[in-house]
Order: sequence, then structure tokens, then C-alpha cells
Amino acid sequence: MDRRDFLRGFAAAFAGGVVLSNRAVDVGVRGGRPNIVLVLVDDLGWADISCYGSEYYETPNIDRLASQGMKFTDGYAACAVCSPTRAAVLTGRYPARTGVTDWIHFANFKGDRNDPDQQGPTEYVGGQNGKVLCPPNPFWMDLDEVTIAEVLADCGYACCHVGKWHLGPDAWYPDRQGFHYNIGGCDYGQPPSYFDPYHRNEDRPDIPTLEPRKEGEYLTDREADEAVGFIRDHASGPFFLYMAHYAVHTPIQGRADLVAKYEAKEPTHQDNAAYAAMIESVDHAVGDILAEFDALGISDNTLVFFTSDNGGLLNVTSNAPLRQGKGYPYEGGIRVPAIVRWPGAIRAGSVCDEPVTSVDYFPTICEAAGADVPDGRVIDGVSLMPLLRQRGRFERDAIFWHFPHYRGSIVPYSIIRQGDYKLIKRYADKQFELFNLKNDLSEDIDLAEAMPEKVAELNARLDEYLEDCGAKLPKPASG
Repeated sequence: MDRRDFLRGFAAAFAGGVVLSNRAVDVGVRGGRPNIVLVLVDDLGWADISCYGSEYYETPNIDRLASQGMKFTDGYAACAVCSPTRAAVLTGRYPARTGVTDWIHFANFKGDRNDPDQQGPTEYVGGQNGKVLCPPNPFWMDLDEVTIAEVLADCGYACCHVGKWHLGPDAWYPDRQGFHYNIGGCDYGQPPSYFDPYHRNEDRPDIPTLEPRKEGEYLTDREADEAVGFIRDHASGPFFLYMAHYAVHTPIQGRADLVAKYEAKEPTHQDNAAYAAMIESVDHAVGDILAEFDALGISDNTLVFFTSDNGGLLNVTSNAPLRQGKGYPYEGGIRVPAIVRWPGAIRAGSVCDEPVTSVDYFPTICEAAGADVPDGRVIDGVSLMPLLRQRGRFERDAIFWHFPHYRGSIVPYSIIRQGDYKLIKRYADKQFELFNLKNDLSEDIDLAEAMPEKVAELNARLDEYLEDCGAKLPKPASG
């Protein structure tokens, strides 16, 4: 039996739909392993959290996570847009290696939603300025990728996905990638509406894996309730909860009571009341989960990660002092909040300025759970345990990004950060920008012309990485 046949059988074992019942799954639980929760917020900017400096948005529960755990000042998403980061979080592999390098344009998919063996797009596509052709982005994360849910399920964990998936249509849903439960995960990149029955129009129908239950109920509140129910049903552990909020992605819709609260509040450089309301709803969800841990007496045996899939969306929030936002190669597009709490293992209130990124969660979770990383494949991430426990050596040469696509005015690019230096390499227009992030967090001073040797050094290391990953690169347009 090959892996795809196994996955079909795995899904069939939970017949009756993608959203499973609330009964506890018998997964052969073993003792001594921590529960694990990974909260991934959509489009949440680095500066959108109180403990990262926001004076407009209110996030007391997320701040509590930081005060009881470790806050990373230099946390990064694996990409400046969502789907590549989501694949990276789940697999521990860079987007250039998984092949998912842009957000998945689910509305353009015309194939068989239930056929995992079909071929994805292979033809290069033209750019708007005609200078380069770009590799096509797939419509799914390949089932041959091994997810953290698959690893943990093999170790006796009950695995639940709540919220946004955006890694392929039906044949590639979470239940085909190791999750026993899928609540709300589908190919949508954003919800049709944040209010039950989650319907906008015929082009944006209901979320197919989330049954409406109470008209007007807010989606983030519903996600929190589903997560708490899963935790309660699996309190004996171990469990893995992947809380992948649809918020704070567009459409920008907040609960009326919270919107009114922020409309009455004095604005700062951040002033979007509806967006502030969405952030507070996410914070409430975090609070509900933490409260359930306390009520069940399992807080000390639960490892919690909190982060975002990319930087904040311009014209919705301000990422200052970071430059630009979602989609861009600058810090506003890729630097995100990153908080980890594990009472007794992580010193409360600790702060770490070591650069970390999305691919690091996979090996960290494996180490915490006592699980082996998958054989026969490269895992790009590095376990954060030496940083979290503040002992041992954390060794990494550099962090990389690869976005070989056009996005509005953005041209295809790759990035390397090594130490304090960050090199942006573009495949059209101006080729290089170089910044010293320690001295210039806002990336105002381009050092590329003044430091050609550093550019050459970093570019050589970047090219080495891209070759190692088998990265698909843009190529000159013919004619």
C-alpha cells in the first residue's frame, strides 16, 4: 500500500464528512507527552499586539502568554503571504522546497476536487511587465509531504484542525494529512462572512466544513468554542490543536459591540476599529483556551505556540516601525509575533532576539513530544528547545525566503537574513537591496552599493540554498 492509498483509507475511517463528531478519538494515548497547541492567526502584523508595542489594539490574553513564556522579537513567517507559510508550519520545510510559494488561488482550480493523483500546473506564466516568466503555483500541498499532525498521530496524539486550511480542495483537506478532526478547514483563503451562516453570495457560499448553528454567531467565537470542546473531550491527552484562525483576514468584519468600543477609543497610528475588534476576538479565543487549560488542570503540561502567517495588510493596519506589509519583502511583510509558553520548561517573561521562523515549529514540536522527525526528507527548521530552555547551542547559518511571483507592484524576489544583514534579491527591476536590521529596523538605508562584497557573499549563500531546495526560479521572457 502506498502513502496515497493509506491516506485515502485514513480519511475513509472517519466517514460521514470532513467535520467529525465531538466524541473523543481513541488514538492509543501514551503517558508523559505534553499537549500541544499551535495558534496561527491570519494576516496579524508584528506591531498588532500590545506586548509588541500597540497602544490601540488590546490583547491581554496574548500578552499573558508572553508574560508566562518567551517572546521572540525577531519572529518570521516563512513567506509574506499565507499558503506557503501554512505549508511550512505543518512540514518544517521552506516554501521553495514544498513548491507552494504563493497563496493558493482556489477559485482558479478547475480539476477534480477529489482526485489526489492529478497533475498540477506546469507552464510558466507571464508577468505584468513582461520582463520575466514565473513558475506556476500549485493548487495544493502535495500529500507526500509529512505534516506534524501525521507525526504526532503516530505517537498517540489526537489531532484537531480548527479554522483556515487553504492548502488544497477536498482531496487535500486536513483529514488527508493526519488530522482526526477538521472543523472549518477547506480551500478558502478567507471566509465568505464572519457571521453565521458564513455566506456572502453564490460565488462565496458557506464554509463547507463548518455547519451553521446560530445565525449571527461570530466565526472567531465559534472557532474558540469548537477548540474548547475538543480540549475538554481530550483532557486526558495527549492532544494537538492547530488553531488556525480565519481572522484577521479580510473581509474586515468585527462584532458590533467591539467595533463600538474601538470607535470610542482615541486612535494612534493604528485606527481601524473593525480590525481592532477582530484582534480582540482572537485574543478572547486565546483566553478561552487558556481558561480551559486552567479549569482542567493541564496548563503545566501544555505547550502553546502563537504566531501569524505573514505581516499585516497595508491600508488595514500600520506595521510601523516596520516597512511595508503583507506581500512585500521588507520586515512589515515577513516579521510576525512569535510567543511560546510551556510552564516549568520556559522561564516566564523571557525575551529572545534570535531570529526564528515558521519551519522551526515542526522540529520543536517533535522534540517536545519525543517524536522522531521523518526519515528520508530534509527538514529546514531548527528546534527552538535550546532557546526556550536557555541551555544548549542553537545553530543556524541563515534564514531564507523565496517568492518567485508578481503581486501587484511587487516583483519576484528571494531573501536571505544572516546575522544582522538582510539581502533582498529581485528577478526584475533593481536587483539587490541590503540592510543592517540591527541599526536600521525600518530598512531606510540601502547598503548594497556601499557594501558590494557583503552583497556578493550573501547572494552566493542564497543561490546555494535555492539550488539545494530545487527552487523554481523566474526566467527571462522570450522575445
